[in-house]
Amino acid sequence: MVSLAINRPAWQLKGRFRALLRGDSCDVAAWLDERNVPWWFSCVAVIVLGCGLYGGALGSWHGERQAAYAAVKFPLLVLLTTAGNAILNGMLAQLLGTGLSFRQTTLAILLSFTIMAMIVAAFSPLLLFQVANTPPISDGRAGHAPLQVMNFAIIAFAGVMANIRLLQVVEQFSGTRMAARRTLVAWLAGNLLLGSQVAWILRPFVGTPGLPIEFLRAEPLRGSFFESLVGSVLRLVVW
Repeated sequence: MVSLAINRPAWQLKGRFRALLRGDSCDVAAWLDERNVPWWFSCVAVIVLGCGLYGGALGSWHGERQAAYAAVKFPLLVLLTTAGNAILNGMLAQLLGTGLSFRQTTLAILLSFTIMAMIVAAFSPLLLFQVANTPPISDGRAGHAPLQVMNFAIIAFAGVMANIRLLQVVEQFSGTRMAARRTLVAWLAGNLLLGSQVAWILRPFVGTPGLPIEFLRAEPLRGSFFESLVGSVLRLVVW
């Protein structure tokens, strides 16, 4: 009996994460009204673990130290984006008629990032396979652009799937699909703009041939994420 009592919370968390991935919107929407602190800390832990695994796999192309840096910075990117957009997303939810409070908005977005973290964690072995079959950094930029483009594709896929689940939850509160869609588009725009700039400031994640391994660049605000992405795509197409 004691062992069952001890293991019950773990099984409850496991069931919740399953429901989250399945998209059980009624259950997920009910969680937003809870003040279940251990559950929300569990979501943060999943983000740290899942995004840390993915970041470590991505940074391993440049070596162990870069892998360690990326394993720290990728979860930090997600959590900073969630915290940075908390007030803005809460205001947008109120203006667009979803009925979500500031607290519920923040928790809903935290849940969507939790789904994203579980998806990118599942992609980590595939990314490691890609790294193992990519020309090493000592060969120059031959492997840099493919890794950046693959990283963008994985993040985009995980984000789309996570926000499809988030849309179902928002619909439970708004009552109308149109209001939920408007709200989600507004949230996505804010998360994309802030998240991409935070990612640029926290660079490098992959590492750049010819540059030393460091946690942050000397001029982190110089340039932009979109400029770097377009350059990587152009180099990949030209090659």
